[in-house]
Amino acid sequence: SVDERLAVSITDGLVRVSVGLETVKDVIADLEQALD
Repeated sequence: SVDERLAVSITDGLVRVSVGLETVKDVIADLEQALD
């Protein structure tokens, strides 16, 4: 429910990112490229 999500700070503006074994540098570069 909305109340349950808000209780754990999950808002409508949350972006969930699932990553594997990539380095942090690679993940950041991929996100920057995707959002550019």
